[in-house]
Amino acid sequence: MFVDHARIFVSAGGGGNGCLSFRREKYVPKGGPDGGDGGDGGSVILVADADLSTLVPFRYTRLLHAKRGQHGMGSNCHGKNGQDLLVKVPPGTFVYEEGSAEPVAGLRKPGERFIAARGGKGGRGNARFATSTHQAPRRADPGEAGQERWLVLELKLLADVGLVGFPNAGKSTLISRISDAHPKIADYPFTTLTPHLGHVVVDESFSFVVADIPGLIEGAARGAGLGMRFLRHVERTRLLLHLIELSPEAELDPLERLRIIDQELAAAPGDLSRKPRIIVATKLDTISEGLQGEDGRRRLAALQRHCEEHDLQFAAISAVSGLGVADLVHMVEQRLREIPPPAEEAPLPVEEACG
Repeated sequence: MFVDHARIFVSAGGGGNGCLSFRREKYVPKGGPDGGDGGDGGSVILVADADLSTLVPFRYTRLLHAKRGQHGMGSNCHGKNGQDLLVKVPPGTFVYEEGSAEPVAGLRKPGERFIAARGGKGGRGNARFATSTHQAPRRADPGEAGQERWLVLELKLLADVGLVGFPNAGKSTLISRISDAHPKIADYPFTTLTPHLGHVVVDESFSFVVADIPGLIEGAARGAGLGMRFLRHVERTRLLLHLIELSPEAELDPLERLRIIDQELAAAPGDLSRKPRIIVATKLDTISEGLQGEDGRRRLAALQRHCEEHDLQFAAISAVSGLGVADLVHMVEQRLREIPPPAEEAPLPVEEACG
Protein backbone atom coordinates (compact mmCIF):
# COMPACT_ATOMS: atom_id res chain seq x y z
CA MET A 1 0.00 0.00 0.00
CA PHE A 2 1.34 3.43 -0.95
CA VAL A 3 0.58 6.31 1.43
CA ASP A 4 2.16 9.72 0.84
CA HIS A 5 0.31 11.89 3.39
CA ALA A 6 -0.06 11.49 7.15
CA ARG A 7 -1.10 13.52 10.17
CA ILE A 8 0.64 12.72 13.46
CA PHE A 9 0.71 14.00 17.04
CA VAL A 10 4.18 14.13 18.59
CA SER A 11 4.63 14.45 22.33
CA ALA A 12 8.07 14.71 23.90
CA GLY A 13 8.74 13.56 27.43
CA GLY A 14 8.65 16.03 30.29
CA GLY A 15 11.71 16.62 32.43
CA GLY A 16 11.91 14.97 35.83
CA ASN A 17 11.45 17.09 38.97
CA GLY A 18 14.44 18.14 41.02
CA CYS A 19 14.65 16.55 44.47
CA LEU A 20 14.36 18.39 47.79
CA SER A 21 16.44 16.33 50.19
CA PHE A 22 18.93 16.70 53.08
CA ARG A 23 21.68 14.32 53.98
CA ARG A 24 20.77 12.25 57.04
CA GLU A 25 23.39 9.82 58.29
CA LYS A 26 24.14 8.39 61.69
CA TYR A 27 26.88 10.30 63.54
CA VAL A 28 26.71 13.16 60.98
CA PRO A 29 25.03 15.97 62.92
CA LYS A 30 24.91 18.55 60.16
CA GLY A 31 23.79 16.99 56.86
CA GLY A 32 23.60 19.39 53.95
CA PRO A 33 21.27 19.50 50.92
CA ASP A 34 21.71 16.48 48.62
CA GLY A 35 18.72 16.59 46.25
CA GLY A 36 19.66 15.52 42.72
CA ASP A 37 18.49 16.96 39.39
CA GLY A 38 15.67 15.47 37.35
CA GLY A 39 16.52 13.83 34.04
CA ASP A 40 15.74 15.45 30.69
CA GLY A 41 12.72 14.22 28.82
CA GLY A 42 13.14 12.21 25.61
CA SER A 43 12.59 13.86 22.22
CA VAL A 44 10.60 12.58 19.25
CA ILE A 45 13.05 12.44 16.32
CA LEU A 46 12.20 11.73 12.70
CA VAL A 47 14.90 9.79 10.83
CA ALA A 48 15.03 9.26 7.05
CA ASP A 49 15.46 5.55 6.34
CA ALA A 50 16.37 4.29 2.85
CA ASP A 51 14.46 1.04 3.46
CA LEU A 52 11.12 2.87 3.58
CA SER A 53 9.19 4.16 0.57
CA THR A 54 5.75 4.97 2.03
CA LEU A 55 4.09 6.58 5.05
CA VAL A 56 1.74 3.63 5.54
CA PRO A 57 2.87 2.94 9.18
CA PHE A 58 1.26 6.23 10.20
CA ARG A 59 -2.17 5.04 9.11
CA TYR A 60 -2.17 2.92 12.26
CA THR A 61 0.14 4.81 14.63
CA ARG A 62 -0.55 8.53 14.79
CA LEU A 63 0.24 9.33 18.44
CA LEU A 64 3.96 9.29 19.14
CA HIS A 65 5.15 9.75 22.73
CA ALA A 66 8.71 9.83 24.04
CA LYS A 67 9.62 8.82 27.61
CA ARG A 68 9.73 11.39 30.41
CA GLY A 69 12.82 12.02 32.51
CA GLN A 70 13.20 10.36 35.90
CA HIS A 71 12.82 12.49 39.04
CA GLY A 72 15.90 13.43 41.03
CA MET A 73 16.65 11.57 44.27
CA GLY A 74 18.52 12.09 47.50
CA SER A 75 22.24 11.46 47.97
CA ASN A 76 22.83 13.66 44.91
CA CYS A 77 21.38 11.03 42.59
CA HIS A 78 20.28 12.57 39.33
CA GLY A 79 17.29 11.17 37.47
CA LYS A 80 17.85 9.21 34.28
CA ASN A 81 17.17 10.98 30.98
CA GLY A 82 14.08 9.82 29.10
CA GLN A 83 14.82 7.74 26.00
CA ASP A 84 14.41 9.49 22.65
CA LEU A 85 11.78 8.04 20.32
CA LEU A 86 13.30 7.50 16.85
CA VAL A 87 10.62 7.45 14.16
CA LYS A 88 11.63 6.20 10.70
CA VAL A 89 10.27 7.97 7.61
CA PRO A 90 11.14 7.51 3.91
CA PRO A 91 13.62 9.91 2.24
CA GLY A 92 11.74 12.73 0.55
CA THR A 93 9.47 13.33 3.56
CA PHE A 94 8.60 16.97 4.22
CA VAL A 95 7.27 18.05 7.61
CA TYR A 96 4.65 20.78 8.09
CA GLU A 97 3.11 22.38 11.15
CA GLU A 98 -0.60 21.64 10.91
CA GLY A 99 -2.28 24.51 9.08
CA SER A 100 0.97 25.83 7.57
CA ALA A 101 1.82 25.80 3.87
CA GLU A 102 5.59 26.04 4.40
CA PRO A 103 7.58 22.98 5.54
CA VAL A 104 9.54 23.19 8.77
CA ALA A 105 11.86 20.37 7.71
CA GLY A 106 12.75 18.27 4.70
CA LEU A 107 14.36 14.88 5.17
CA ARG A 108 15.76 14.39 1.68
CA LYS A 109 18.64 11.98 2.29
CA PRO A 110 18.90 8.76 4.31
CA GLY A 111 20.21 9.42 7.79
CA GLU A 112 18.96 12.99 8.11
CA ARG A 113 17.19 13.74 11.38
CA PHE A 114 14.69 16.29 12.61
CA ILE A 115 13.64 16.85 16.20
CA ALA A 116 9.87 16.94 15.81
CA ALA A 117 9.23 17.48 19.54
CA ARG A 118 11.97 18.42 21.98
CA GLY A 119 12.03 16.91 25.45
CA GLY A 120 11.71 19.12 28.53
CA LYS A 121 14.72 19.96 30.69
CA GLY A 122 14.97 18.29 34.06
CA GLY A 123 14.47 20.40 37.18
CA ARG A 124 17.33 21.28 39.52
CA GLY A 125 17.59 19.62 42.91
CA ASN A 126 18.15 21.66 46.08
CA ALA A 127 21.86 20.78 46.13
CA ARG A 128 22.22 23.19 43.20
CA PHE A 129 21.10 26.14 45.31
CA ALA A 130 23.49 25.72 48.26
CA THR A 131 25.83 28.67 48.87
CA SER A 132 28.11 29.74 51.66
CA THR A 133 25.39 32.02 53.01
CA HIS A 134 22.43 29.78 52.24
CA GLN A 135 23.46 26.33 53.32
CA ALA A 136 20.04 24.70 53.69
CA PRO A 137 18.03 25.70 50.59
CA ARG A 138 14.49 24.37 50.47
CA ARG A 139 14.04 24.94 46.79
CA ALA A 140 13.89 22.43 43.94
CA ASP A 141 12.68 23.11 40.41
CA PRO A 142 9.98 21.09 38.64
CA GLY A 143 10.84 19.61 35.26
CA GLU A 144 9.84 21.40 32.09
CA ALA A 145 6.99 20.04 30.00
CA GLY A 146 7.91 18.35 26.72
CA GLN A 147 6.91 19.90 23.41
CA GLU A 148 3.65 18.71 21.86
CA ARG A 149 2.23 19.47 18.42
CA TRP A 150 0.32 18.13 15.43
CA LEU A 151 2.41 17.66 12.30
CA VAL A 152 1.63 16.76 8.71
CA LEU A 153 4.04 14.49 6.82
CA GLU A 154 4.11 14.66 3.03
CA LEU A 155 6.17 12.32 0.86
CA LYS A 156 7.51 13.53 -2.47
CA LEU A 157 9.00 10.82 -4.65
CA LEU A 158 12.63 11.06 -5.71
CA ALA A 159 12.76 10.34 -9.44
CA ASP A 160 14.68 11.64 -12.47
CA VAL A 161 11.82 11.21 -14.96
CA GLY A 162 8.07 11.57 -14.43
CA LEU A 163 5.41 10.06 -16.72
CA VAL A 164 2.33 12.27 -17.07
CA GLY A 165 -0.75 12.11 -19.24
CA PHE A 166 -4.42 11.25 -19.36
CA PRO A 167 -5.67 8.01 -17.83
CA ASN A 168 -5.05 5.01 -20.09
CA ALA A 169 -2.27 6.79 -22.02
CA GLY A 170 0.05 3.80 -21.63
CA LYS A 171 2.20 4.99 -18.72
CA SER A 172 2.03 1.73 -16.76
CA THR A 173 2.81 -0.35 -19.85
CA LEU A 174 5.82 1.80 -20.65
CA ILE A 175 7.32 1.77 -17.15
CA SER A 176 6.85 -1.99 -16.92
CA ARG A 177 8.69 -2.43 -20.23
CA ILE A 178 11.70 -0.21 -19.57
CA SER A 179 12.21 -0.72 -15.83
CA ASP A 180 11.93 -3.17 -12.96
CA ALA A 181 8.52 -1.81 -11.89
CA HIS A 182 5.42 -4.00 -12.24
CA PRO A 183 2.31 -1.81 -11.91
CA LYS A 184 -1.20 -3.04 -12.59
CA ILE A 185 -2.09 -2.82 -16.30
CA ALA A 186 -5.67 -2.89 -17.60
CA ASP A 187 -7.76 -1.39 -20.40
CA TYR A 188 -9.77 0.99 -18.24
CA PRO A 189 -9.02 4.49 -16.90
CA PHE A 190 -7.34 5.12 -13.52
CA THR A 191 -5.75 1.67 -13.43
CA THR A 192 -2.85 3.29 -11.56
CA LEU A 193 -4.09 4.62 -8.23
CA THR A 194 -0.66 5.05 -6.63
CA PRO A 195 2.68 6.25 -8.06
CA HIS A 196 5.25 3.61 -9.01
CA LEU A 197 9.01 3.96 -9.17
CA GLY A 198 11.11 2.02 -11.64
CA HIS A 199 14.87 1.77 -12.12
CA VAL A 200 15.97 1.95 -15.77
CA VAL A 201 19.45 0.62 -16.55
CA VAL A 202 20.77 1.98 -19.87
CA ASP A 203 24.26 0.51 -19.56
CA GLU A 204 26.90 -0.08 -16.91
CA SER A 205 27.66 3.63 -16.63
CA PHE A 206 24.18 5.17 -16.70
CA SER A 207 20.78 4.53 -15.15
CA PHE A 208 17.84 6.63 -14.00
CA VAL A 209 14.67 6.41 -11.91
CA VAL A 210 11.27 6.91 -13.53
CA ALA A 211 7.96 7.59 -11.75
CA ASP A 212 4.56 6.57 -13.13
CA ILE A 213 2.17 9.30 -11.97
CA PRO A 214 -1.56 8.37 -11.87
CA GLY A 215 -3.57 9.77 -14.78
CA LEU A 216 -4.50 13.44 -14.89
CA ILE A 217 -7.71 14.95 -16.23
CA GLU A 218 -8.91 18.48 -16.80
CA GLY A 219 -9.18 20.31 -13.48
CA ALA A 220 -6.57 18.11 -11.74
CA ALA A 221 -4.77 21.16 -10.31
CA ARG A 222 -8.07 22.09 -8.62
CA GLY A 223 -8.64 18.59 -7.26
CA ALA A 224 -10.50 16.82 -10.07
CA GLY A 225 -9.84 13.10 -10.48
CA LEU A 226 -6.84 12.16 -8.38
CA GLY A 227 -6.03 15.87 -8.37
CA MET A 228 -3.04 17.46 -6.67
CA ARG A 229 -2.54 14.43 -4.46
CA PHE A 230 -0.04 13.01 -6.96
CA LEU A 231 0.90 16.06 -9.04
CA ARG A 232 3.31 17.04 -6.26
CA HIS A 233 5.43 13.99 -7.07
CA VAL A 234 6.34 15.69 -10.36
CA GLU A 235 7.95 18.61 -8.53
CA ARG A 236 11.28 16.91 -7.92
CA THR A 237 11.74 15.22 -11.31
CA ARG A 238 14.28 16.55 -13.82
CA LEU A 239 12.44 15.56 -16.99
CA LEU A 240 8.81 14.86 -17.91
CA LEU A 241 7.57 12.39 -20.51
CA HIS A 242 4.12 13.54 -21.60
CA LEU A 243 2.35 10.48 -23.03
CA ILE A 244 -0.46 11.06 -25.54
CA GLU A 245 -2.31 8.09 -26.99
CA LEU A 246 -3.08 7.82 -30.71
CA SER A 247 -5.74 5.13 -30.33
CA PRO A 248 -8.84 5.80 -32.49
CA GLU A 249 -10.98 5.02 -29.40
CA ALA A 250 -9.60 8.10 -27.63
CA GLU A 251 -12.35 10.68 -27.23
CA LEU A 252 -10.15 13.78 -27.44
CA ASP A 253 -7.83 14.80 -30.22
CA PRO A 254 -4.11 14.46 -29.24
CA LEU A 255 -3.56 18.22 -29.54
CA GLU A 256 -6.47 18.85 -27.18
CA ARG A 257 -5.03 16.33 -24.71
CA LEU A 258 -1.69 18.10 -24.94
CA ARG A 259 -3.31 21.46 -24.28
CA ILE A 260 -5.26 20.24 -21.23
CA ILE A 261 -2.29 18.59 -19.51
CA ASP A 262 -0.11 21.63 -20.26
CA GLN A 263 -2.78 23.76 -18.60
CA GLU A 264 -2.87 21.54 -15.49
CA LEU A 265 0.92 21.48 -15.16
CA ALA A 266 1.03 25.28 -15.46
CA ALA A 267 -1.67 25.65 -12.79
CA ALA A 268 0.13 23.39 -10.32
CA PRO A 269 2.31 25.00 -7.63
CA GLY A 270 5.71 25.88 -9.10
CA ASP A 271 4.42 25.92 -12.72
CA LEU A 272 5.44 22.38 -13.66
CA SER A 273 4.99 23.19 -17.36
CA ARG A 274 8.42 24.85 -17.34
CA LYS A 275 10.17 21.54 -16.72
CA PRO A 276 12.09 19.96 -19.62
CA ARG A 277 9.93 17.37 -21.34
CA ILE A 278 9.53 15.02 -24.25
CA ILE A 279 6.16 14.55 -25.98
CA VAL A 280 5.58 10.83 -26.53
CA ALA A 281 2.86 9.56 -28.87
CA THR A 282 1.80 6.13 -27.60
CA LYS A 283 -0.15 3.11 -28.92
CA LEU A 284 1.46 3.40 -32.33
CA ASP A 285 0.40 -0.21 -32.92
CA THR A 286 -3.27 0.86 -33.05
CA ILE A 287 -2.72 2.77 -36.30
CA SER A 288 -3.62 0.30 -39.02
CA GLU A 289 -2.62 0.41 -42.65
CA GLY A 290 -4.95 1.57 -45.43
CA LEU A 291 -8.00 3.78 -45.16
CA GLN A 292 -8.92 2.55 -41.66
CA GLY A 293 -5.70 3.98 -40.24
CA GLU A 294 -5.92 7.31 -42.01
CA ASP A 295 -7.35 9.13 -38.99
CA GLY A 296 -4.61 7.81 -36.72
CA ARG A 297 -1.89 8.81 -39.17
CA ARG A 298 -3.46 12.26 -39.44
CA ARG A 299 -3.43 12.62 -35.66
CA LEU A 300 0.20 11.51 -35.48
CA ALA A 301 1.30 13.94 -38.21
CA ALA A 302 -0.56 16.85 -36.61
CA LEU A 303 0.99 16.17 -33.20
CA GLN A 304 4.49 15.85 -34.67
CA ARG A 305 4.06 19.06 -36.65
CA HIS A 306 2.88 20.92 -33.52
CA CYS A 307 5.96 19.75 -31.59
CA GLU A 308 8.28 20.87 -34.39
CA GLU A 309 6.63 24.30 -34.51
CA HIS A 310 6.96 24.74 -30.74
CA ASP A 311 10.45 23.25 -30.46
CA LEU A 312 9.28 20.28 -28.39
CA GLN A 313 11.17 17.01 -28.57
CA PHE A 314 8.95 14.26 -29.96
CA ALA A 315 8.91 10.46 -30.02
CA ALA A 316 6.35 7.88 -31.14
CA ILE A 317 6.22 4.41 -29.57
CA SER A 318 4.23 1.29 -28.97
CA ALA A 319 4.98 0.02 -25.48
CA VAL A 320 3.06 -3.18 -26.27
CA SER A 321 5.13 -4.16 -29.31
CA GLY A 322 8.30 -2.34 -28.25
CA LEU A 323 8.38 -0.19 -31.40
CA GLY A 324 10.42 2.98 -30.72
CA VAL A 325 10.91 2.20 -27.01
CA ALA A 326 14.70 1.70 -27.20
CA ASP A 327 15.06 4.97 -29.13
CA LEU A 328 12.99 6.74 -26.46
CA VAL A 329 15.19 5.40 -23.64
CA HIS A 330 18.32 6.68 -25.39
CA MET A 331 16.60 10.02 -26.02
CA VAL A 332 15.85 10.27 -22.30
CA GLU A 333 19.46 9.37 -21.48
CA GLN A 334 20.74 12.14 -23.76
CA ARG A 335 18.39 14.72 -22.25
CA LEU A 336 19.31 13.77 -18.68
CA ARG A 337 23.00 14.09 -19.52
CA GLU A 338 22.32 17.58 -20.91
CA ILE A 339 20.13 18.76 -18.03
CA PRO A 340 22.38 19.99 -15.21
CA PRO A 341 21.83 18.31 -11.85
CA PRO A 342 19.35 20.24 -9.71
CA ALA A 343 20.94 22.97 -7.67
CA GLU A 344 21.27 22.06 -4.03
CA GLU A 345 18.03 23.15 -2.42
CA ALA A 346 18.23 25.57 0.46
CA PRO A 347 18.44 23.36 3.52
CA LEU A 348 15.41 23.17 5.72
CA PRO A 349 16.00 22.76 9.46
CA VAL A 350 17.49 19.31 9.98
CA GLU A 351 18.89 18.67 13.42
CA GLU A 352 21.00 16.00 15.00
CA ALA A 353 19.49 13.90 17.73
CA CYS A 354 19.87 15.00 21.30
CA GLY A 355 20.25 12.88 24.39
